[in-house]
Amino acid sequence: MPELPEVETTIKGLKIIKNTKIIKISTHTKKLRYLIPNSLNKTLKNKKIVKLKRIGKYIMLEFNNNFTAVLHLGMSGRLKIVEGEYLDEKHDHIIFYFNNGKKLIFNDQRKFGFIDLDRTEKIHLKKYVTNLGIDALSKKLTSNYIYNKICKSDVIIKQILLNQHIVAGIGNIYASEILFDAKISPFVKGKEIKISHIIRLIKSINKILKKAIRFGGSSIRNYKASDGTLGNFQSNFKVYNKEGKKISNFLIKKITHHGRSTYFCPEIQKEQNSN
Repeated sequence: MPELPEVETTIKGLKIIKNTKIIKISTHTKKLRYLIPNSLNKTLKNKKIVKLKRIGKYIMLEFNNNFTAVLHLGMSGRLKIVEGEYLDEKHDHIIFYFNNGKKLIFNDQRKFGFIDLDRTEKIHLKKYVTNLGIDALSKKLTSNYIYNKICKSDVIIKQILLNQHIVAGIGNIYASEILFDAKISPFVKGKEIKISHIIRLIKSINKILKKAIRFGGSSIRNYKASDGTLGNFQSNFKVYNKEGKKISNFLIKKITHHGRSTYFCPEIQKEQNSN
């Protein structure tokens, strides 16, 4: 699943179509995770994207008619920009045609992504927005905020980081890398973590996510930036997908928990380090 760095990288690539007029939108399916809005073409035809932003893993395209399109890439979705002759590829579900010859294509193999459309002033009232916690790169993500959210929790810290209602934007890949960087066991309970270790955790969140953005995200399966280039942060992984390898002469292990793989180094991420 594309996580915060991949979504941020995608948005950077979309700046090339900012202030460019849409001449038509074609849809090749009626439904992704949810039904595609019927009014998409009628509402956005001859309109321009005037602002691009991200909230958690959501991409917001604001138009000059005070409507906003919200896109979520789901498990396998990507946005690609092409120019000139183009033969539709399998899983191309929505195509935006611009007056400069460029096309923005929403491709999603597993169809877990979605697109929503509403007036810009109503977007912040959407349940998928109001249910989000603080963005992982927001200055509002403080140690006091995290502590108050987890100080009574029996949930392990790895699951807490994945909870978009608490911190928005972190997924399975970066949770493993962040916890390793912070030297915190993935399996320590929220209520067992001291405030000093939460401060360390927040520093690692910022460090890992910002570094991943600089490297264009991580391409493990099918993620590509909008121009087709691969991310390269996977070359900087310390523990993710490295089961059986060693780091600082200590073995990296993998445990499947709640259907997700957790990669960690027990000797470096000792649970007593988190108490």
